[in-house]
Amino acid sequence: MKVYHQPVLLSEVISFLNIQPNHWYIDCNLGGGGHTGEILKRGGRVLGIDLDPDAISEVAKNFNLTIQKRDQRLFAESKNLIIYQSNFTEIKSIVKQFNIQKVDGILFDLGVSSYQLETKDRGFSFNLNAPLDMRMDKQSLVTATDLINGLHESELAELFFKLGEERFAKRIAKKIVEHRQLKKIETTDQLAKIILAVRPKNRLDRTHPATRVFQALRIAINDELNSLKIALPETLDVLNPNGRLVVLTFHSLEDRIVKNFFKDQEKKSLIEVLNKKPITPTEEEVLNNPRSRSGKLRVAEKLLSL
Repeated sequence: MKVYHQPVLLSEVISFLNIQPNHWYIDCNLGGGGHTGEILKRGGRVLGIDLDPDAISEVAKNFNLTIQKRDQRLFAESKNLIIYQSNFTEIKSIVKQFNIQKVDGILFDLGVSSYQLETKDRGFSFNLNAPLDMRMDKQSLVTATDLINGLHESELAELFFKLGEERFAKRIAKKIVEHRQLKKIETTDQLAKIILAVRPKNRLDRTHPATRVFQALRIAINDELNSLKIALPETLDVLNPNGRLVVLTFHSLEDRIVKNFFKDQEKKSLIEVLNKKPITPTEEEVLNNPRSRSGKLRVAEKLLSL
């Protein structure tokens, strides 16, 4: 059976969350429900949030919940589990909406699920020829096709450099503009071939040359960095004193945002950072799940009631 998503650093995440029976925890990136399932096994109660309706449907099916609609969003609930389709930037209003008081742990597992990467029509992967989409929320209007064909050359170069940290950003942007003057760029395969024409794959590459550009487009389409910047401060209003904030990132820009946020809040004596250096997957985990290799886990504990 195809696994929807294989959670990264699962035992470490669950250990740091320090699950207490009948206490509430928030899984801000529900995915296939791997982390949520482990919290429930230990007696915790979970509010699971995800923008992707496919994730909501998958978890509802796995936990035998009936999908309903609330404010035009999918949701399902049981005594110990609530799942809701939304952006985690709305964490405070969602907690209020479901009459949950404070919670003892909040988990962000950022990045893309295995299902999203391996589902052709989602357009996240350069390994599958598909329409350039990359939307987490299918109701969003702007797709990767719109950006690739609509942005000016300088805007594309800036996007690839700032969000993808792509060294060949200017050359790739130039080549994209040359190609789209002849034919609209609409598929992942078209874009990947353009990138390879600028920067062919060599034997020393750990990742495909298109990785950074695809990553930059996904981050831009879903406004991922801004969403994280908005959501992190909100978590401190939702957590109980001694509650844990656990963040798993897969991109240096995300990790920098989390690191700086933790540093600023610790200076204010609002949190205690529990691991000064991020925890990364073991060699064995990377071998079993190559997508885990860029994972970095940071954990903080709230000290004061705000």
